[in-house]
Amino acid sequence: MTVTRRRLSGFDLALVIVGVLMLFASAPEFGPAIRAARADGVGGVFTARDLRCVQHPGHESCVWAGDFASADGRVLRSGVELYGSDRDTLTAGQATPAVDTGRGTRVYGPGGSGEWMFTTLLALAGLAVLTTVARRVRRTGDRGGARGREGQPAAGPPSGTVTVKRLPGSAGL
Repeated sequence: MTVTRRRLSGFDLALVIVGVLMLFASAPEFGPAIRAARADGVGGVFTARDLRCVQHPGHESCVWAGDFASADGRVLRSGVELYGSDRDTLTAGQATPAVDTGRGTRVYGPGGSGEWMFTTLLALAGLAVLTTVARRVRRTGDRGGARGREGQPAAGPPSGTVTVKRLPGSAGL
């Protein structure tokens, strides 16, 4: 089996950049996403202050922003968003249990979150892109013709040679 390599094309280079960016975007988020999934952090109370909405064609996405205070009073954060909240989830001034997992801009409900799924899929997609490029650049296969392993001639007679076997008692030619 021989390995053939080819040069990296512009398309392959673009794929490498995309794959690396996907990994860079997902790798630092694994820890916080897993902590958020398990609601692993400092427990406390989130108090809703204002509703932040973004309008998309045919869709509106809203999240409540407000203040978080840990149960022991040591952690006080303002201007954080409650992940998974929506227009109908809370009202201004309403308090609800929450968990601070260490993310700078958000806290989570006591049930955790499903962000880990997106983070994992993003990392797997990045690895798949990089693997595809590696396979495109380094192709493996038996392309040596009559050559065997590692460029050595294949065992047996060269192709095109006829082998004649003499039978006992027959006269030579």
